[in-house]
Amino acid sequence: MPQSSNRILDDFARLMTDAAGAADGVRREVETLMRAQGERVLGSMDLVQREEFEAVKAMAQRAREENDALKARIATLEAVVAALKR
Repeated sequence: MPQSSNRILDDFARLMTDAAGAADGVRREVETLMRAQGERVLGSMDLVQREEFEAVKAMAQRAREENDALKARIATLEAVVAALKR
């Protein structure tokens, strides 16, 4: 009897190992499909990549700083013109 009991347990352990391997394979396949679907959805949207966003953000910051500097320069020039008109 102990021999048949060990065989049943061995078969059960082998079955569980196979089931775990199959579940892992299904998990990887679902992850791959979900990733592909997510990329497809994001690809269909009009989104920019992070690098492009950061580049445009830096350009806007530089333009804002240049604009502030030009405003200050114009204010100075207007003050000079106003002083000359007096």
